[in-house]
Amino acid sequence: MHTASPADWAAAGSLGLSAIGLIAFALAFADADLAYFDPRRLLDTDLGARLLVEAARLRDAVCDGSRDAAALVILLTTSPKGAMA
Repeated sequence: MHTASPADWAAAGSLGLSAIGLIAFALAFADADLAYFDPRRLLDTDLGARLLVEAARLRDAVCDGSRDAAALVILLTTSPKGAMA
């Protein structure tokens, strides 16, 4: 098992601080109100409605696929009682 060294932790912290700094820098010089960055406006459009429908379909497909995969694993790893060996 690989453990993170102090250099790895420092690199991860530096990357996180850089990302936060970049976002803060972009927001500080943006000529827009904070409402401009509100993602809820997207949901009021046809594209937003389509995205919600597709997200729901994706969720259902993932649930169905995981259920089918679990059933397949059970079928492949068990043997019926009374089966000839």
